[in-house]
Amino acid sequence: MMSEDLLNTLEDLGDEEFNKFKWFLQQTDVIQGPMTIKKSRLETTSRWDTVDLMVQTYRLSGAVEVTRRVLKRIGRNDLLCAENKRRTAAQDPD
Repeated sequence: MMSEDLLNTLEDLGDEEFNKFKWFLQQTDVIQGPMTIKKSRLETTSRWDTVDLMVQTYRLSGAVEVTRRVLKRIGRNDLLCAENKRRTAAQDPD
C-alpha cells in the first residue's frame, strides 16, 4: 500500500466518518503507543494532509497499520476489503 492508496481510502469516508477517523488518531488505545497526533494538528486537515501527517508520524507501514485499526473501529471494514482487492488486481495483471 502506498500513500496514494491511503488517500483513496480516506476519500471513501464521509465527512462524519473522516472526523471520527481523525479523532481515533488521537487515542492511545487505538494507536497502541505514545505517538498519537495532536488534536491541534488534525483539526483543519484535509484528507491528503492527514495522510502526510500519518506518514510523517508513523512511516508508511505504520500509517497503513493505524489506518486498518481505525477503519475497524469506525465500522468500515468494507474499505479494507476493497483495498485488498485493488492491491490483488494490481499485482495480478491477468
